[in-house]
Order: sequence, then structure tokens, then C-alpha cells
Amino acid sequence: MTPRNFSFESFVYMSKDEQNFQPRCTRRVMIREIEISTTLQPYEDLDKVIESVKSLFPDWSPEITNRERGFPSKNNPEIIYGTSSSIDHFLEAIRNQSILDTALDAMTMEEDDQICDFSISRLASLAGKVSFTLGERVIGGDIDISITGVGLIEWLESATWHEGRREIPRAVGDELSMYKDGSPREWFD
Repeated sequence: MTPRNFSFESFVYMSKDEQNFQPRCTRRVMIREIEISTTLQPYEDLDKVIESVKSLFPDWSPEITNRERGFPSKNNPEIIYGTSSSIDHFLEAIRNQSILDTALDAMTMEEDDQICDFSISRLASLAGKVSFTLGERVIGGDIDISITGVGLIEWLESATWHEGRREIPRAVGDELSMYKDGSPREWFD
């Protein structure tokens, strides 16, 4: 059974103990908040920056101060911040791109089971794609995402589950996880 639609109230936990990763139980998870921020540079188009975030988080509503439009700009770099109530479009994008294992690794590098912080490329997001940025400076800027809640690790393992995990099971922090710099671990015999 592959989980498809996720709500923030429940998910199917794929037990690591049982053969073939059969659903063991439905657990309640509480996601308190999805915080999203990005840095708007003086030379960037505010509407395009907002569009890039909203392509994956459509209900994101940033707090924006008045900005002077036109060129040359006298604006300073500004962090625009807001929250989203859903991560569904983001999960759909990583599933469509077949990067569920990469997403699991990248999203859980800086986690503690209650907070999950990661960044994605704003330029890729503008195209409706997800590209994780691991601390590097990227062309087009990045989007910083912080998810807080209870039971996030189990929820993320379930949310990124796919049929391939029947053959090669995965879990957060396992021996198959990518290194902190994003390089892959070799696991082929």
C-alpha cells in the first residue's frame, strides 16, 4: 500500500520490523507549522520570487514591506517570511520527479524529530521542480523551509515511501543516507 494523499492528522507507518513493509498502524501526527522564507535581493522581481514559492506552497502568504519598484533600486536585501498550511504540492513534486530517497535524506539532515529544516532552489521551484540546496550559494536564491511538529521522522519516512523500498528498505540516518555534503554513499555490491 503506497501512501498517496497525506493529511497532517494521520499517516500510515510502514513498520521496519515486518516483512515487505506492510502497514502496521495508522498514527496521529501533529504538524504545528510550516515556515517558509527567502531572501529578496534589491535586483529581484518581487512577483517572480513570490511565484516561485507559491508554485510548491500555493497558500504561502508572505509578510511584505513596501518596496520601491524600478531601476536603479535603493532597496536593501530583505527576508520575506510566511507560513503554509500544506506540504502536499511539494510532496507531489518530489514524487513526480522520483527523488523520494534524496528528499528523505536532504529533509532530515538537520532534524531532531520535532523540527526539520532544509532549503530548495528558488529557480527550480519557479519551474515547479524541487532541487535541494545543501548550504551552497545557488543562482536564483533559495527557499528555506522549516517544519515543526511531533513524530516528523516517521511521517517523513512514510511520506517519501515508494515501491522500491520493498527491495531496499530506507530509514532516516541509515547506512544508505547521503553524506552531509550531498555526495552519495555507494551501496551496490
